[in-house]
Amino acid sequence: MGADNQTWVGEFILLGLSNNWSTQVSLFILFLITYLVTVLGNFLIVLLIILDSRLHTPMYFFLTNLSLVDVFYATTVVPQMLVHFLAAHKIIPHVSCAAQLFFSLGLGGIEFVLLAVMAYDRYVAVCNPLRYSVIMHGGLCMRLAVISWVSGSVNSLLQTAITFQLPMCTNKFIDHISCELLAVVRLACVDTSSNEVAIMVSSIVLLMTPFCLVLLSYVKIISAILKIRSTEGRKKAFQTCASHLTVVILCYGMAILTYIQPRSNPSVLQEKLISLFYAILTPMLNPMIYSLRNKEVKGAWQKLLGKLSGLSSKLAT
Repeated sequence: MGADNQTWVGEFILLGLSNNWSTQVSLFILFLITYLVTVLGNFLIVLLIILDSRLHTPMYFFLTNLSLVDVFYATTVVPQMLVHFLAAHKIIPHVSCAAQLFFSLGLGGIEFVLLAVMAYDRYVAVCNPLRYSVIMHGGLCMRLAVISWVSGSVNSLLQTAITFQLPMCTNKFIDHISCELLAVVRLACVDTSSNEVAIMVSSIVLLMTPFCLVLLSYVKIISAILKIRSTEGRKKAFQTCASHLTVVILCYGMAILTYIQPRSNPSVLQEKLISLFYAILTPMLNPMIYSLRNKEVKGAWQKLLGKLSGLSSKLAT
């Protein structure tokens, strides 16, 4: 292949979801509302955890990290998508595309590791409750959180570097809603076997390994719950894990189907839907799941609303 063809394009064009103007306006309104709900919901969860001393526990420390990851992930993808819904030319500069890939891939990896850490926390809470505070001390929680953030960031840096070293020739049309890893790799005009191997290795390290740890934790948790004699005791033990388990099912399922076998070439529509799922639906649902299915969070909400109601009454009088 000639040297003239192996060039790096200065900008990309994201094809997005639709070319129809009225459809794009409708999607803009829908996703704007969803994004605002996502940001508000997650920040309210973080604020609630900070204000209520009863929530100053390892579980809610990790939930704070998860909520921040969700906000950052949505912010990495959605605002640019909203702009493109109303733009005539859906251009994204090369540097911006690389930055978007780095942050979205990194935050996704951080979330997977965090979910495995949270599964370990639930395992200790159910299987070793008397030593929970000793095992899950502040130093360990901080180290686990740092490992989550560093591992996701390092993996993302490596993947972004090797992806944007690929010559894209004259290809600049990304048939996606964002600069997603597989969509960008497909633009290359050279053999991408080494990139596919790197994606596979990354998937095993940051997706399948945490997923297996989650499965192992829940096998032990379920085994411990089944040994509890009272129905009320089993119900209470399961409730401590229900919210986390729901989020795990939401987050891991589609990611495994997408990234664990990059050669399987999932349809472009499937990739777009999965990206929307992670950028919009999951970050919006996570605070709702933890608010509606967790007694401690609901109790904290009631306490906070009671205080606000009392303050309003005093101000009114």
